[in-house]
Amino acid sequence: MKVLVGEFVTESNANIPTICTIKQYDIGLGEDCIQKMGIREVFERNDVTLIPSIYANAGAAGVVEKSAFTYIEHMFIDTLKKNLHEIDGIFLMLHGASEVEELGSGDHHILKELRKLAGPYLPIAIVCDPHGNLCKEYAESATILRSYRESPHTDADETMEKVAEMLCELLKKRRNIHAVYHKLPLILGGEQSVSADEPVLSINRYMDELEKDDRILSCSWHVGYIRHDCDVAGCGIIVVPYSEQDLPYAQEAADRLAAYVWEKRHEFHYTGLTASPSKALQMALDFQDKPVFITDSGDNVTSGATGWNTYILRQVLRTKTTKKFLFATICDPAAYQIVSQCKVGEEISIRLGVGFDALSQAVELDAVVKSSGKLTGFMMLDHTSVFGHCVNIHVKQTSIDIMVADTGWAVCELHQFVSAGIDVDAYDVIVVKQGYIFPDFKAKGKLCVMSLTEGATLQDTARLPFKRIMRPMFPIDDMESNVGMNGYGLYYEEEADENFSS
Repeated sequence: MKVLVGEFVTESNANIPTICTIKQYDIGLGEDCIQKMGIREVFERNDVTLIPSIYANAGAAGVVEKSAFTYIEHMFIDTLKKNLHEIDGIFLMLHGASEVEELGSGDHHILKELRKLAGPYLPIAIVCDPHGNLCKEYAESATILRSYRESPHTDADETMEKVAEMLCELLKKRRNIHAVYHKLPLILGGEQSVSADEPVLSINRYMDELEKDDRILSCSWHVGYIRHDCDVAGCGIIVVPYSEQDLPYAQEAADRLAAYVWEKRHEFHYTGLTASPSKALQMALDFQDKPVFITDSGDNVTSGATGWNTYILRQVLRTKTTKKFLFATICDPAAYQIVSQCKVGEEISIRLGVGFDALSQAVELDAVVKSSGKLTGFMMLDHTSVFGHCVNIHVKQTSIDIMVADTGWAVCELHQFVSAGIDVDAYDVIVVKQGYIFPDFKAKGKLCVMSLTEGATLQDTARLPFKRIMRPMFPIDDMESNVGMNGYGLYYEEEADENFSS
């Protein structure tokens, strides 16, 4: 048996002034594609030969340039055309949160075009990120669709292997199945749905129990992605029946899961400590142990922000403290170009900050160059791939060090500090461009606090300027009344035209 494989990952934040070009993608073709996807062993164990299309991962970025997407999609389509009459199935990792110039969701467009070529019955299995947006057409075009459960995505590799096994089993025992989808009038940010905390813990346990039933192949709850305005934004429920005969039961299970999530809508909250920027900084200054991690949540590069805001840096510069601060990172390509020409130990006066708006206001610094390094992959990304570079400087007459970066790439794991030439143990407080703290840092930090800063990843969902989303939508709208709702208190997408207006 033969299976076509490929991956497309982009979280498109439309609130930044830059677009995602082909240069921002980690591209893998041929054997490199298979290696980067990390699923070779499962298929080999099942005597399945893999046919690679493309691995294209840009992580979190801006809206995707149409020409970049056209190239990526062409690699999927061209590979399918060349191998259409010898493949038995398709295995894809499609994140679900892309937005392409003039086209909308790139993930949806890829699946639509592949399904058009493959016909209605060729099995297509999709792994996706829970922070992606779905729609009924997309879900029902997939044979198997399952998302990660954990946020942050510590189960990414496990999910890839699980879905690969599902596909292999289906190829050995063919069944005509497709995913069941329900849309929820609920919109959440990732920072309000961390899996180590309630209510997500209970939701995940509920899905685990559903999957123990032989009639259910898999189920998923999709948080959604809120950083670009689109008609498919919001939470979604996916249940995949084991067989065609199990479809009615899968629909019933999807009803129950949707109702379960909806009933918990008031329980979603920020996980861990959160505070205003001034209070978050004071908490770090007052804390007697180290290290402290402060996350600059409004400039969260793991959700597509630019990483160039200097707001917290300016806060600290105004503060008299002997605590050693590290900013990991501040993106300023022009400043990086200047400091990258300097030798270690060289003194330099630089202007740091791109000056795009008040949040990225430039500051004049007298500094000493300390070291330089690479910004590498984290979690499910290739840890050997280089996504950017940094030069580490010390601000004279302060206790502040800054990783000046040429790109807004996230530093989320301790091994990345090693690649960047940083001894993280030398610092009392580390400021990172994240929302919720990632597991590596959470384990390392004696105190972690999310600073509720302004920016492209603003945490207050009700303040986001949505125009195209389904309405009403909780918590933006008052959803306490059941007027116009079905028996579960939920809308399904097929009812949206009648019951909603934008």
